[in-house]
Amino acid sequence: MRENDIRVVRTRRFKVTINSTHTHAIESNLPGKNFSTTAINQKWAADITYIWTREGWVYLSVVLDLFSRRIIGWNLDTRMTADLAIMALKRAIALRQPSGGRVHHADRGSQYCSEDYRKILSAHGFIVSMSRKGNGWDNAVTESFFKTMKAELLWRQAWMTRQEVEQAITRYINDFYNPQRRHSAL
Repeated sequence: MRENDIRVVRTRRFKVTINSTHTHAIESNLPGKNFSTTAINQKWAADITYIWTREGWVYLSVVLDLFSRRIIGWNLDTRMTADLAIMALKRAIALRQPSGGRVHHADRGSQYCSEDYRKILSAHGFIVSMSRKGNGWDNAVTESFFKTMKAELLWRQAWMTRQEVEQAITRYINDFYNPQRRHSAL
């Protein structure tokens, strides 16, 4: 690393993004830690992360296909509501138009347990799966994507505006992560 002038990118502020103290129903963890699939659209994983800007926090919700490791739906917003996750899910459904019987895996956050989110999953025939309480390993693929994106893009500079972050993430996902970046799982 020294010879090639490569430096470690250090992590930044921590912000809790899961509100699992709600009264919505919780589903079983179907994939366990088995993220393998044999074709696209068999298993999707969803999660939310946060990004600090000088204007304040911005939240990113993604839906990832576990077969291709592609981000197939994503959305940014200044609030971490069910609508943030719903828009990412709607974009993924519009792009992939999955048939019924597919697994949708997320954490126990109120966004993914909300009635509106579940109605969309039900309408498209998804089998709902949720991580065990407090176990980030159950959604390791999306957590890995977030860490990769933050290390390769977000932690390399201070972000002034939310719009800058949105433009950078759009380029990162559409121009690099999905079409070019090699994924060790593939």
